[in-house]
Amino acid sequence: MDLGLKGRRAFVAAASKGLGFGCAKALADEGAQVFISSRSESGIKAAAEKIKAAGWKAADVSKPGEPEAAIKEAISRLGGLDILVVNSGGPPAGTFQTTPLDAWDTAHHLLLMGAVRLINAALPELKQSGHGRIVIITSVTVRQPIPNLILSNSVRAAVTNLAKTLSLELGPDGITVNCLAPDAILTDRIRELAGGDAAQQERSIKASAERTPMRRMGTPEEFGATCAFLCSQQAGFITGQTIGIDGGTLAGVH
Repeated sequence: MDLGLKGRRAFVAAASKGLGFGCAKALADEGAQVFISSRSESGIKAAAEKIKAAGWKAADVSKPGEPEAAIKEAISRLGGLDILVVNSGGPPAGTFQTTPLDAWDTAHHLLLMGAVRLINAALPELKQSGHGRIVIITSVTVRQPIPNLILSNSVRAAVTNLAKTLSLELGPDGITVNCLAPDAILTDRIRELAGGDAAQQERSIKASAERTPMRRMGTPEEFGATCAFLCSQQAGFITGQTIGIDGGTLAGVH
């Protein structure tokens, strides 16, 4: 299937590895011109070389001014923008009682305000595109909270409601806004949350895989393929949705 992405201009945040990299590579493989960013300059440069990105810039989306500067450079390099993939690292694990108050502010700036800043900077170009696509990477926690992830459970829910509200507001401009909610995708974040040494991490990952109906972990490539579809011309009537990429781990039917 030709997704109609050849020549489309895309910006993908937090794309040096994991889910963001999977999305960026899928878009590049479909012929899109992809500009990528992440906090790590060496990491994002290496990722850009791997996928032959049209450009890259180190930027921390939690810091005012940095996401705006990255979007500005992407627009200058690409000559406009058709696709925005919003992504960031995850906040630290912890319960309500073990999470310090200042961590809430940090998570707010990373997850919610990072998304707001990226979208605000990109929106004028997306409105002119005629093919505007916004995809926001969240987590299965927005529908099924995970113990010991109080920050992700709480703040990502706000991001999901931002996306739904934006889908109503931006629909008349032809811009779709959707969320991808991953679970059981094998990334460095999963290893980080598993904790311990390499052997303990492998045991935890194996146990997580066994808990999925598919009896395996998903891959960033599978996740990226769904992202590319949501950015395609065929997905032009899909908006305001949160789509689980989780191997069936979500227990609810809605």
